[in-house]
Amino acid sequence: MKTVSIVIPAYNEELGVQAVIADLQETLRQQGITAEIIVVDDGSTDRTAKMAATAGARVLRHRSNRGYGAALKTGIAAASHEYIVITDADGTYPTQYIPQLLAQLERADMVVGARIGPNVKIPLIRRPAKMVLNKLANYLTNAKIPDLNSGLRAFRRDIVMQYFPILPDQFSFTTTITIAMHCDKYAVSYLPIDYRQRKGKSKIVPWDAASFFVLILRTAMLFRPIRIFLPLTLVFSLYGVTKMAIDLSHQPNISASAQLALLSALLILLIGMLGDALATRLGRLTPNAVIGVQTDDLISAESEESAGQKPAPGTE
Repeated sequence: MKTVSIVIPAYNEELGVQAVIADLQETLRQQGITAEIIVVDDGSTDRTAKMAATAGARVLRHRSNRGYGAALKTGIAAASHEYIVITDADGTYPTQYIPQLLAQLERADMVVGARIGPNVKIPLIRRPAKMVLNKLANYLTNAKIPDLNSGLRAFRRDIVMQYFPILPDQFSFTTTITIAMHCDKYAVSYLPIDYRQRKGKSKIVPWDAASFFVLILRTAMLFRPIRIFLPLTLVFSLYGVTKMAIDLSHQPNISASAQLALLSALLILLIGMLGDALATRLGRLTPNAVIGVQTDDLISAESEESAGQKPAPGTE
């Protein structure tokens, strides 16, 4: 069984953090999993850090509130093990799924706990925005993503750390890493899980949906810009051709609006192609150029190949 680091970002979660840690410890003990539990206190003004330390977690503290993503990056950077599990301190994610996440990690680079189980308590006010954002992410990545921003997931530490420069410090950390890894063709799998009602007050507000929308477009610009520019090109082209046809049916001249639309379509297409070329070129410079294959796997494969090619006795 793997050794694992479990990272829990926490901001004013004194009501739930001890129960989450106790639940984690019991699950890990029953499954025989060796793990360290890291709680990153993100500038809490209550007793979150004290409660976590009393429960037996390793506690890291931010002097001020820096955000969910910043807390995760602090915990991941400080983790002692290659395999990382992240979860929340509010008791919404059942710890019973962690062994299954780790088991699936044998065949994937990241396993996400998708909140599509029979007992999911997502507030109704969030569901329309989540559906729209998921549809947009599915289109941009050309993948089927059942849960874009689940806070329960397992992954390999080195793969996620290469994206630290572009991962935001706020709640959109999980959204960004999901899109980035899909765009870079890493193996991302999903495990259906339940989702409980949280303990305490949620930190997410309705207008965060707009921030998530902008973030998805920004991430797509870094990885799949052509998926944004191509539809715009088609819209301007369709308008320009239609307007030109109408103009020529009434007079021998093409209107300025039709010419402008066609010229805009050409410029947008060229910008999109340039962005796509840059994204493709920069993608080749990532540390893990062989997607989904880790350094240890390559070394092991090379060692086995060398062992199989040893010279026969007496031929040296």
